[in-house]
Formats: sequence, structure tokens, C-alpha cells
Amino acid sequence: MVAYALPVVDDDIPVTYQEAMQSLESDKWKSAMDEEMQSLRKNNTWKLTQLPKGKRAIGCKWVFAKKDVSPSKKDVRYKARLVAKGYAQKEGIDYNDVFSPVVKHSSIRILLALVAQLNLELAQLDVKTAFLHSELEEEIYMTQPEGYEDAGGRNWVCKLNKSLYGLKQSLRQWYKQFDSFMRRQKYTRSKYDNCVYLQKLHDRSFIYLLLYVDDMLIASKSQKKIDKLKAQLNQEFEMKDLGEAKKILGMEISRDRQRGKFCLNQKQYLKKVLQCFGVNENTKHVSTPLASHLKLNAQLSPKTEEEREYMAKVPYANAVGSLMYAMVCMRPDISQAVGVVSRYMHDPRKGHWQAVKWILRYLRKTVDVGLVFEQDEALGQFVVGYVDSDFAGDLDKRRSTTGYLFTLAKAPVSWKSTLQSTIAISTTEAEYMAVTEAVKEAIWLNGLLEDLGVVQSHISLYCDSQSAIHLEKNQVYHSRTKHIDVRYHFVRKVFEKGKILLQKIPTTDNPADMMTKVVTTIKFNHCLNLINILRI
Repeated sequence: MVAYALPVVDDDIPVTYQEAMQSLESDKWKSAMDEEMQSLRKNNTWKLTQLPKGKRAIGCKWVFAKKDVSPSKKDVRYKARLVAKGYAQKEGIDYNDVFSPVVKHSSIRILLALVAQLNLELAQLDVKTAFLHSELEEEIYMTQPEGYEDAGGRNWVCKLNKSLYGLKQSLRQWYKQFDSFMRRQKYTRSKYDNCVYLQKLHDRSFIYLLLYVDDMLIASKSQKKIDKLKAQLNQEFEMKDLGEAKKILGMEISRDRQRGKFCLNQKQYLKKVLQCFGVNENTKHVSTPLASHLKLNAQLSPKTEEEREYMAKVPYANAVGSLMYAMVCMRPDISQAVGVVSRYMHDPRKGHWQAVKWILRYLRKTVDVGLVFEQDEALGQFVVGYVDSDFAGDLDKRRSTTGYLFTLAKAPVSWKSTLQSTIAISTTEAEYMAVTEAVKEAIWLNGLLEDLGVVQSHISLYCDSQSAIHLEKNQVYHSRTKHIDVRYHFVRKVFEKGKILLQKIPTTDNPADMMTKVVTTIKFNHCLNLINILRI
């Protein structure tokens, strides 16, 4: 998904060292490379040596990027990274384990909701050359970086002492070192998200830290505690203090303290996506992500040679990947539509491409729409969930669609729209299976919030199916539902404990309805208003 989305945000960026040196901004790119080399030497990342017999050196390359310092784009930071060609590494020789966690998007949104709900201070930090701080456990050799070859030993290679961007084990080594540091500072790691750290303060409040590779968000009521943690991090790593959080993972953050509102949007990213795929101010916009007349299936039209040639030129996967990234970050309103078009990435037809363009036209109208978190005095810190299903909506295999979303501080923090893994043979069964998926997410959310010190008596989960609620409560229905797999009945045990309450809600007031099917414009806008997806 990220691989498809990344090409969208790159513009006038050199791909090779030669391109950077021949560009009109060569002096700025050269300065960025000099800064990177200075960091590498300061960290004693490698030492030059002759390549031992029986060993081979992997290559390296320069990767360039521009980063917006401010939303106005008046200040642009030129960045150059020396990246090892990790694809040349061999498992068991150059690396062993590679997995490393990153903070979930849901965890980021939960923290931002708590910032709005509890009026916390929020700061952002970036680790300079994060991967250069961690020690390597393997013996790895690399060719010298282009443009910075040592005059006295051009045939020599770099024996890596520290990890480097691009190595397969870099992320894992960095996380292990950072995790060890946080534990030494008496911080607790959440059991539900390994990149969420917290510490209880003397006044019973908390300080939180979220880690996404080398980006950090820190939140607390006490600015002094945030400054103390910054100082501790600076002593161990080379940090860049970005001040109050303004942007994280392409999501722009704005805050109105007087009105108690905390807004999240992706205006800049979406504008680049629309520009990339030729959607401009002259394009006719639409009011919903999909239209009822777009009946998508695998056999949408004959696969003629003319159509095959046409679709070969269409950037279908790139477009869907870009939409997926927006959906995952902060656009639950397009999750059902993106879920439908993503089913045909292996063999898209013209009709599928028309649906993708329809979603882009919807984004053209709603580019300034975002999540608005605000203090929820009526519900306190309670998470509220909504769940729905669309019976046999998939035209190919007649599987039903599950849709759920959970709100905190009046805005969504977690959502999902997906096909069910098995075929339901009744509406009740489809609804019951959807409730099961929502309950699993509710258990995780409840656990994470308890780790964060937010204790709630229960999570309210709203469903518009009376039959599914009766099925959960009454064993007399069992004789009619023996065909439902046993794993769906675990929800009964969960409900018996009282941590999650399943309640009835009218279909007209269930915002999860828009995540399972195409609804009318009036109903769609009503759903958005119910969960604070508003223009910012």
C-alpha cells in the first residue's frame, strides 16, 4: 500500500546521485549529502578496510527527499539518505530476524483523542539518522558511497559497525535499542501495542510516547515532564525537536484550544493524489464515494484486446494504493468504496476504473474534510462502537460485508470495512458475524485504554439488528444456527463479563451503515455528521 502511495507524493526529486548533481538545486542536495556523511562519521558507522576473501560487499545509493517544514510550504528541508542495498543480503549470512513493530494508526488516533478529551500537551520529535545508533550483530561489508570515495583507498570497502538505512535488520536493531532505553527510564510498554510507552506520574496523570520508526509523539498534562523526557532522549540519541505536533505520517494536525477542538486532515496528500491522477478544479465532483449504478464484479465486461491495451496504460494499482493510504489514516467514509475496488487489482476492467475515478471525484469535493476530536462531556472517555453488515452484497461469491467503527472524543479512532471470510446464509448470521469482528476490536481498544490509564466500566456497541442481539442473549436460537462456526459464539462469553454491552440502535442513526453498502447522499451526510467527519 505504501509502495503504491509513495510515488504520488514525490515531485522533482532526483533519483540518482548524478541527477542530483546536475539539477538546478545541486548545491542544496550536496549540502544535504554532506550533512548525512557528517552524521555517519560522527556515529562511527563504518571503517574502511580491504574486503576479506570469501566475503562480498553489498552496494549503496543516495535517496533524496524534500520535507515541508511548515504547511505553507514556504520552508522546504532538503534531505539525503545513504541507503544500503539490503535486497542483496542473504538470510542466515547477512541477517536473521527482521520483524519490527510500528505504532498502529488506531493508537495514534486514540492518543490524539485523549489529547482533546483531557486537554493534554502534545509534542513531536524526530530522531536524526535513527538507524545509525544501533549496533550490528552480523559482519557486513558495503561499497563506498558515490561521490565520497576515499582517495587513498578507492578499492576498499566499508565494514559496518552500526546499522544503516536499507539493511534488512536495521529497523529491528533500532527498535530493540530504543525499547531498552525506554525501559531503563522506567517507562512501561503497552501489552496491546509494543510502540506505545507510558509512565504514571505523582499526580496520577500519565506521560505517553508513541514511536513510528523514528517519529515520536509525546503527550502529557505536564510540560515539564515532556521537557524532561526530551532531555533524556537527547542524551541517548541525536534528536530534532519539532515542537508542537503539526504533521505525522502525512496527516496534518491543527488545534483550537479555545473551542476545545483537535482536527486531523490530509489536505496536502490528497491534493497531490488528485493532481497525480488528473483530477482538477474542472473535474465534476460527486457527493458519495460510490454510486448505486456501479455494480462491480469480476465479469464486468468482455476482456477484449482493445480493453486489455487500455487497462495496461491505466495506473489502477497506484490509484487504489493511494486511496488505501488515505482510508487507513483518516478517511473511514471511503473504506467501503476502497474495499470494493481493491478486490479487482489483479485484473481490473474499465468498469472498475470508472469506480476508482468516481472515488477520486468524491475526494475532489471533500479534500478539506477531516476528523474533529472534541471533549465529550456526556460520555467521558467512553469508547462507543457501531457495527453493521450488508447481506450477500458481493456479486462474485455472495459474501457479506462487515463494517464497524469506534469513536472516542466524538470522532472515529478505529474502523474497518471488509468481506466476511465465510458465506452467511441469513441476514441474522451476517449481522452476528459482523458483531463478532467488532467485539474483537472492542476487546483490543478496551485493553489499550486500560494500559493508558483510562478505565471504563464498559464499551457500548450499537447494532441495528434485533435478531442478532436476541441470538447473542438467547440459547433457544441455537438449533437454527448450528452451521455458524464455533468461533463466532465466543462473543456470548464476552458479553457475559459485562465489559461490552450490545445495544439496539435505529438503522437511520447507525453510522456503520455507510461502511457496508452504497447509501443515499442524505443518509451518507447524516452518518458523517454523527461521527464528526467535517470540513476543517
